[in-house]
Amino acid sequence: MGWDLVKAVQLLVKGNATIVEWLESGIVYRGDEVFRDGLRALASDVVDRDALVRHYVHLGRAQRDRWAGGEVSLKKVFYALRPAAVLRWLRAHPDVSSPPLDLRTLLAQGETSTALQDAVGELVALKAVTREMGTGAAGAVIGRFVTEELELAHDGSGSPGERSSRPEARERAEDYFRAAVMTFGRGTVLAG
Repeated sequence: MGWDLVKAVQLLVKGNATIVEWLESGIVYRGDEVFRDGLRALASDVVDRDALVRHYVHLGRAQRDRWAGGEVSLKKVFYALRPAAVLRWLRAHPDVSSPPLDLRTLLAQGETSTALQDAVGELVALKAVTREMGTGAAGAVIGRFVTEELELAHDGSGSPGERSSRPEARERAEDYFRAAVMTFGRGTVLAG
């Protein structure tokens, strides 16, 4: 996989969570550390945290709404749990825009309760020993955490129409892009 640098930089400025997650991934097949570190630094400078919050609220709510009947695919519990954990982590780290990918790290650094971390640990252990986890209740501790975090974030996330133009972020991104093209653009494959 390679990076389309123009698209990646544009998506970073817009607060695209997928690009931020790719930059934090520990799985790198081939890459250039200087390029990756530069793009990570850019992300830290320009990512729109409000857009990240909106993304994770939308993602988490869409998954949480599937729990309405009480029984849910236990594998899908993670699809609402991780966005809630990211939202909690973002609140606990107001000056950082790149949350870790690992769920347990998110929970620990998000200063969540021991009860929640234990409940998630049990779910992770179950997932580790079986491909099909089956269905069941998400559990009161996990369910309450997900619901509370999504509500807290939703209350302060604003609407998508409230995005600012952020000229300083665009200017920083343009400066990075020009420098990256000069450094890496001469026949180098920009892989991540």
